[in-house]
Amino acid sequence: MMWRCESAKNKAARSSHKEVACAGTCVFLSKSDWIKQRGKSVDKPIEKNSIDIKCIALDLDRTTLRSDGTLSERTRRALEKVIAAGIEVIIASGRPLSSLPSAVTSIPGIRYAVTSNGAVVCDLSTGKRLYARLMPGDSVAAVLDYCKGMNVTFECIVNGNAYADITYLRNPVCFGVPQSAVPYVQSSRTAVPDIKNFILEQKYNLDSMDVIVPSADVRDMLLAELGRKFSELYVTSSVYTLVEMSDKNCGKHNGLQFLLDALGIDWGNLAAFGDADNDYEMLQMAGLGVAVENASKKCRSAADVITLSNDQDGVAVILEKKIFICDTARGL
Repeated sequence: MMWRCESAKNKAARSSHKEVACAGTCVFLSKSDWIKQRGKSVDKPIEKNSIDIKCIALDLDRTTLRSDGTLSERTRRALEKVIAAGIEVIIASGRPLSSLPSAVTSIPGIRYAVTSNGAVVCDLSTGKRLYARLMPGDSVAAVLDYCKGMNVTFECIVNGNAYADITYLRNPVCFGVPQSAVPYVQSSRTAVPDIKNFILEQKYNLDSMDVIVPSADVRDMLLAELGRKFSELYVTSSVYTLVEMSDKNCGKHNGLQFLLDALGIDWGNLAAFGDADNDYEMLQMAGLGVAVENASKKCRSAADVITLSNDQDGVAVILEKKIFICDTARGL
């Protein structure tokens, strides 16, 4: 459930409001109640005096990175410029720590990453976990049982590393993965002979778990069914071949909440960039939510601005605007 305070009159106030300090005026809302059909064009101005950006949260795949998985020189320069201006840049990804691209993590000044859809927050300089929420082990076993007999396979994240079945990794295309994603999938997962047995052995150690599905229709069905049946899990999707699960208190927005509190930054001072359903909450809660043109319908519904696509450097287009100027850097 999402929540807001009746006394909060704008998005920033709603997002930064602390439930624990509320005098009884909090109203709990379903996620659907938060969906607003917004989305200004990138060509429309973003007024500097309307928001003071102090932090940026970046989804990676199909948002900051191009479709071939590379970071463009234009986007790199834009990131370096906003970091030099004192703005905190945070990676917010469904990827585990082990598969974050060095093209982004090597940029000086990017210190923190929200990984595995908010299950883990890492200090990139040390690899140390600053925050972690593991999946409930009994639910992990129940999900495997629920999917028994379905034409699906699984992958999981343990201690920041991804594991998948060797049969899947030999030919991901047979499991619905597009050919363009095969090199990334094969290079970022460790093969195990029986992924179900591996998951059961590690069920109390999982950062997150994915169901790999053959089509968008199966994905949509499982999203609805697993979300309904397992209220103790956060169930989402970043791409049509995956149903992604973690503890119910995960989600990129919850990982970001931990970092924003530590950095002393309000949600109203955050700009968040994304493309998929798993970016919805952080775009909705951010002072400035930006979806790339290739974003999902749900992600677009949470955005204040729709920028150009990831292959057209849509993130850089927004970062190059004058609003991204800050006087002081923040630190943990």
